[in-house]
Amino acid sequence: MREEQRCSWCGDTPIYVTYHDEEWGVPVRDSRELFAMLLLEGFQAGLSWITVLKKRAHYLTVMDGLAPEKIALYDETKIEALLADPGIIRNKLKVRGSVKNAKAYLAHEAAGHSFSELLWGFTGGNTLDNGFRTMEEMPTSTPESDAMSKALKKLGFTFVGSTICYAFMQAVGMVNDHVVSCPRYRELGGVK
Repeated sequence: MREEQRCSWCGDTPIYVTYHDEEWGVPVRDSRELFAMLLLEGFQAGLSWITVLKKRAHYLTVMDGLAPEKIALYDETKIEALLADPGIIRNKLKVRGSVKNAKAYLAHEAAGHSFSELLWGFTGGNTLDNGFRTMEEMPTSTPESDAMSKALKKLGFTFVGSTICYAFMQAVGMVNDHVVSCPRYRELGGVK
């Protein structure tokens, strides 16, 4: 029988290995945590996830713990300060998009809707077990991420294309995309 080994995407970089072993694919149900992760996935767009991972602690510090009610109030002075901060990804569209997304999140919640229920609704409330044997089998988007992207854009979110949504779904455990030879696959409920 083949020896178990973690997913190859994390290599042997300690921060990546820790993220893979402790966070990636663990189901997140808290609306605020989901919002924060969606923001970080948006900042990652076009870059490697490790870039964001290395800057995550700084994001939490300079962007008020990624709390939507605080980000929604960012004015031009705060936005310019963020754009001058080398500790984050200084992309105008992404920084301004985080403010727009915070406002969209708050509007959704103020209307009496749960952000978590909205997002988990695209997987029927359960983690989808894909049972991939290799990284090459994994798609970059799915019908579920397409639908999530469309719904989020309709609510006023930005940086929520289908590829970003699928990466988000992998990160927050809406899909179990650890390869079947990875110990985390079974630890997170994989059955194939």
